[in-house]
Amino acid sequence: MYEMGDDRQIRIGVLSCTNIVRKVSRAINLAPNATLSAIAASITNSLDETKSFAAANNFPPTAKIHGSYESLLEDPDVDAVYFPIPASLHVEWAVRAAQKGKHILLDKPVALNVHQFDLIVEACEANGIQFMDGTQWIHNPRTAKIKQFLTDPVSFGQLITVQSCFSFAANENFLKNDIRVKPGLDGLGALGDAGWYTIQASLLANSFRLPKTVTALPGHVRNDAGIVLSCGALLHWEEGVTATIYCSFLANVTMETTAIGTKGTLRLHDFVIPFQETEASFTTSTTLSLTEHTIVNEIPQEASMVIEFARLVGEIKIRGAKPDGFWLNFSRKTQVIVDAVKESIDNNLGPVLVSGR
Repeated sequence: MYEMGDDRQIRIGVLSCTNIVRKVSRAINLAPNATLSAIAASITNSLDETKSFAAANNFPPTAKIHGSYESLLEDPDVDAVYFPIPASLHVEWAVRAAQKGKHILLDKPVALNVHQFDLIVEACEANGIQFMDGTQWIHNPRTAKIKQFLTDPVSFGQLITVQSCFSFAANENFLKNDIRVKPGLDGLGALGDAGWYTIQASLLANSFRLPKTVTALPGHVRNDAGIVLSCGALLHWEEGVTATIYCSFLANVTMETTAIGTKGTLRLHDFVIPFQETEASFTTSTTLSLTEHTIVNEIPQEASMVIEFARLVGEIKIRGAKPDGFWLNFSRKTQVIVDAVKESIDNNLGPVLVSGR
């Protein structure tokens, strides 16, 4: 068991006071092997506002309030940093954090393109840094059960195709003012936000292998600044396996993934955020049966993410282990596909070769 102040707890600092910090700070408080050790004010928040935010979100009294990102990265009492900042700032601050020996939990999209992300990869590998992107559904216990079914040669067989969709109908204020629709902030729009989930679902179903080609589908929508608000794409693997993805800020809330194999089918209706915080379900069907599976979890999936991140950092800090490179690799492959979809959109929906990227 861990107790507050336990040296084995991973001390996490947070950059800025955005809405997602409310969710993740709660998750850190729920994780027995992690603790909130610091928060830094951003250019849009004063020190007093940051103090009030920390108090309102149950930061422990011992948590330090820093006046700048630089100050937090210099803090010797911070082991790892959570980055809920615009993607345009990721490469600068993640590289700085890695150079200061801070482990990195980075919101998606991890960068504006894979060339930027490779600078983060290089810094992490050079400094022995554990990296993880902040995609939460992959850490839900349901996901482990899904992987078991998808790799079962008897119940599922060989994968044939995947369809994955994440959409929500954003309001007018979001479509005008959110960082996800601003070129200088999170310039990848719906593709880098909602699309990130659908791409990772497709990769998971395909044993995390990159497709051979990516082709954007007709019907994408951009705002006046050129940011993608809605799009779809076809992913194609050499052996004939395909995946179709759809992401949008303009359509009804949908979080569906279907994987079809030679012997079975998997269906998820809430793969991004489960309808119930501590319970998640999925359906499998074969030629003989239709089964509803329910997985009960005592904590929300974002806390499961923090626990796994803190466990990996703890292995490095306490036991001298090497970072788990899976998470860097997974995020990089996702970014490669995001880039390819955007490239296809920009080039009249032509196919983009991604093998070997």
